[in-house]
Amino acid sequence: MKPIQTSETIEAPRTRPDPGGEEKPASPERKSRRPRRSLKWRIGLVLAAIAVAAGAGYAVKTAYFTPKTAAIMTAPARVGDVEVTVLTTGTLKPVKLVAVGAQVSGRIISLKVDLGDQVKSGDLIAEIDSVTQQNALRTARAALANVKAQKVEKEATLKKAELALARQQRMIKQNAIARADLESAEADVSTTRAQIDQLDAQISEAEVAVETAEANLGYTRITAPIDGTVLAVVNQEGRTVNAAQTAPTIVILGQLDTMTIRAEISEADIVNVRQGQPVYFTILGDPETRYQATLDSIEPAPESITSDSSVTTSTSSSSSSSSSSSSSSAIYYMGVFSVPNPDGRLRTYMTAQVHVVLGEAKGVLTMPSAALGQVGRDGGAMVQVIGEDGAVEQRRVEVGINNKITAEIRSGLTAGERVVTGQSTAGVPTTQPRRPRGAMGL
Repeated sequence: MKPIQTSETIEAPRTRPDPGGEEKPASPERKSRRPRRSLKWRIGLVLAAIAVAAGAGYAVKTAYFTPKTAAIMTAPARVGDVEVTVLTTGTLKPVKLVAVGAQVSGRIISLKVDLGDQVKSGDLIAEIDSVTQQNALRTARAALANVKAQKVEKEATLKKAELALARQQRMIKQNAIARADLESAEADVSTTRAQIDQLDAQISEAEVAVETAEANLGYTRITAPIDGTVLAVVNQEGRTVNAAQTAPTIVILGQLDTMTIRAEISEADIVNVRQGQPVYFTILGDPETRYQATLDSIEPAPESITSDSSVTTSTSSSSSSSSSSSSSSAIYYMGVFSVPNPDGRLRTYMTAQVHVVLGEAKGVLTMPSAALGQVGRDGGAMVQVIGEDGAVEQRRVEVGINNKITAEIRSGLTAGERVVTGQSTAGVPTTQPRRPRGAMGL
């Protein structure tokens, strides 16, 4: 009889390895614990997801539905100074700046000064080889002596002619000579006198030539025209200079005891600037020190006028049809003033930050200009003031000088009172929540 076959397969119980090498059957109790632990783990994950979703919802609500809150910003009214100024830049230069040059050509055989030396007017700066000038002077003096000798000769000739004329006049009275002889003697005297006059003119011309030669010889000794400091040495000893067309510069001198500042004032500000207004400036190396001065003058035209091709010259009958492109560039007018420099702290070509004072008030009640409302023509404006109870009240004040940062208050406010300068908003207000990004929010 054949055995009955079934589709079920009886699985042998699993065993676990034994430390001794023999396998042991798995414990039925451990097999039953695994489903319970898996269920607890899944429940924990669900609870964690719910907590995260609740936190995200609270954050969205806080971020998008928090009501708008505002904090008032205030500032106290206090006693201080207010000034309205025009800010510009300028360049410092010595009050006298002279380029000492040579008026004759030649080789520099001696240079008597060094950079930074102090010189007095008349001090010798340099010497140029003077052989050519000395020879020219000798030639001029010789020519003068020659003309003078000719005059002496003509004066002797004149004396002889005058004696002959006198003799002829005596003899004509006695009818001892012909009338023609007398007339000839008179002509000789007149001719000789004319020749002497001509020689006098030649002597004057020769004297001028001698003076010119002496001056040219003097030009070989270059002296300081002013008291000052040697700011630059342009040509060194041994160099040959040519003064045929322009005077070559040997050194540059400047008087540093007084400095002149040329400030560039824009065309937008020049209408408010006047001669005699107070100014002060600082230098880049010492911005804390103020140098006080008074505006001496304002040049009537900008420096760009020298390059304007439309200016009519004296040799042209009409102005040029072409003009410079000055309209496309900024226009600046030069305000000029001077300041003492006894200690030499201010140096040539320093940059100055210049303030032209248009108006100022010292020791007055001030407040931030941001707290002011619209200022009327009468100087009145409305401000918000914090009262003693903390409430905000509207108050009218009279405004004086206002530089758009600080304003002078002439009436309507007392020192210590706080004015509202603005509000700061806390939170991010919105009227509708943002749509979450996702498949439907794209």
